[in-house]
Amino acid sequence: MLDPRLSVIDERLSRVKRIMAISSGKGGVGKSLIAAVSALILARRGFKVGLLDLDFTNPSSSVILGARSLYPVEDRGMVPPKISGVEYISITFFAGDEPSPLRGEDVTNAFVEILALVRWSPLDYLILDTPPGLGDLLLDLLRLIKRLSFLVVTTPSKLSLETVRKLILLLRSVKAPIIGVIENMLMDSSQSLGEEIKKLDAAFLGSIPLDSGVEKALGDPEKLLETKFAEKLSEILNAIQ
Repeated sequence: MLDPRLSVIDERLSRVKRIMAISSGKGGVGKSLIAAVSALILARRGFKVGLLDLDFTNPSSSVILGARSLYPVEDRGMVPPKISGVEYISITFFAGDEPSPLRGEDVTNAFVEILALVRWSPLDYLILDTPPGLGDLLLDLLRLIKRLSFLVVTTPSKLSLETVRKLILLLRSVKAPIIGVIENMLMDSSQSLGEEIKKLDAAFLGSIPLDSGVEKALGDPEKLLETKFAEKLSEILNAIQ
């Protein structure tokens, strides 16, 4: 029997022009930081932006944005609060700071429930912070959300590159649009994997140098936007906006 919530999801997202998933083959590559700061940058440019943190494994956008005191409002669904002009929803609104030990169908059900509940405004961009990896969580999102395009994040590590290769192959196998690949936390330009990424026949969008100033700016959106990290990410977004 078809889950009636699926048609509700389509309706909830019908007023969103572009849905962009920030994804990675493994954790620890700065995916959540890129998702959150991308949302802030686009909002500062005058776009209507939403950020949805669906990273069940380690939701961290609330720490990045300093959004721990924000809560959605219930009104024929769940209306996202705003932070620095960004409509924001996180899995932490449902699970708090406690671990979410869900498996299999329970995770799928949680995804469906969140997507069906949230009432987004008309948006230019909805940015998704997706769970890392190549498993069921990613496949659920591909099934549940139409018009989903992927921005893939890696680090200048051969291990990370291998997971990127597998992620790109998976996305291509289901004909999911791939915007390109960002290399994060580059410490030495000679270590860049840009040429290797191009060999995967994927668009290499650029490298973001490791920025020690990010740590001090965490929790303060305005300070985050002043970092060298945000400056370089803003240049990359110019090419894909």
